[in-house]
Amino acid sequence: MLRGMYGAAAGMIAQQQRQEMLTNNIANVNTPGFKADQASLRSFPNMLIQAMGTQEMPAGQSRPIGTLTTGVYLQERMPNFRQGDMMETGNNTDIAILQGVMPATESGRPGALFFVVQNEAGEQRYSRNGNFTIDGQGFLTTSDGHYLLDTAGNPIQVDNEEFRVNEAGQIMTPAGAPIAQIDLAYADDPLQLVKEGSGLLRFEGEGELPTAIGNDELTYQLQQGFLERSNVDTARTMTEMMNAYRSFEANQRILQAYDQSMDKAVNEIGRIG
Repeated sequence: MLRGMYGAAAGMIAQQQRQEMLTNNIANVNTPGFKADQASLRSFPNMLIQAMGTQEMPAGQSRPIGTLTTGVYLQERMPNFRQGDMMETGNNTDIAILQGVMPATESGRPGALFFVVQNEAGEQRYSRNGNFTIDGQGFLTTSDGHYLLDTAGNPIQVDNEEFRVNEAGQIMTPAGAPIAQIDLAYADDPLQLVKEGSGLLRFEGEGELPTAIGNDELTYQLQQGFLERSNVDTARTMTEMMNAYRSFEANQRILQAYDQSMDKAVNEIGRIG
């Protein structure tokens, strides 16, 4: 009986974690460049049940009862790096990455491009959120104050909003004088990137991601005055939230039934006298 309780409890925990993930997706539906998370549920290994006291029986006469499932767990959360829709804002400091066809990779998943930014510790991080602003010193930063970097790894200083960005990512003055080249990083396996919050991604592989600048196999455009919207599918996410809630309730009812059975076993069947 306790085995069934453990299985139901494991199902409740997995669905609660899935619900939290879907809630976070909905909360970021209006966050530029946000990539929705997807959950992967997996069952624990099955166990083979065999009758007790049959170890001394002759060979061939001891028969297993069957298999026992031990519940499920949320194995991993994987971001979906599908391109989001473009939204025109008209702001010079808003820049969106419009990806073309990415080359085939060994992982079988399409690669992705990212802005290269610098966190508070001076380390490189990656982002798809192109909602930039200009700080008090004239540097292009994210909304949380992280510097946008050029191909030399330096923060980009534009002084004011009077600048232009062409499709290749070159920043120029209104007169056409070059200021800097926005660096773009290419990840052939985006699942090696881990979310850190504030729209930043950390690379879990060795070293840093290679630059996409000068790579003729990659096709892309940078669009000034546009933002990439979140790729969260609101209708689908709401449906998945309802499914997770119903699965949680079903496991909860099973757990309550086991609890009532245990209560009767303790207080009624096991009563002495």
